[in-house]
Amino acid sequence: MKVILRKDYESLGKIGEVVEVKPGFARNFLLPRKIAYAALAGNLKALEEEKKVHVKKEHQELVKSEKLAGELEKVSVTIPVQVGEEDKIFGTVTNQMIADALTEKGYEIDKRKIEIEEPIKSLGIYGVNIKLHSKVNAKIKVWVVRE
Repeated sequence: MKVILRKDYESLGKIGEVVEVKPGFARNFLLPRKIAYAALAGNLKALEEEKKVHVKKEHQELVKSEKLAGELEKVSVTIPVQVGEEDKIFGTVTNQMIADALTEKGYEIDKRKIEIEEPIKSLGIYGVNIKLHSKVNAKIKVWVVRE
C-alpha cells in the first residue's frame, strides 16, 4: 500500500515522501497515529498545506531556540551535593538535578535535552551541553560544590 508521510519517520522517510508499506502497518499504525495519509490525489494537496505550516513552525522554533541558546550561554548553575572522604560525591549529578537548577533560574528545560558526556562524580566546574533543537546546542557551566 502506498502512503504519503505527514511527519518525518526515521525508518520510512521524510515528510511528503510517498512510500510503499504493508497494508496492515498502514491501517493499524501509520494512519491512526496520523503519521501518514493514503496516497490519493486529494491527500497530496492537503499534505502540501501541512508542509507549509510545518516549515513555518519549524522556522519559528529554530529562531526561538537560537535566542534561548544565547541566553543560556551566560548561565551557570550551582549544584550542592553531599561529599564523603577525599571530596567524592555520593552518587552522581543527574540531568534532573541540572534541570531543577535551571528551573530555579527561570529556564524550563526538559531533562532529556541535557547531555552529560561523562558522569559527574566529583566536585568542580563542568561544561554541560543542552540540545535545544536539531540544529541548536547551548553549553552551560555547572558548578558542583560541597553542601
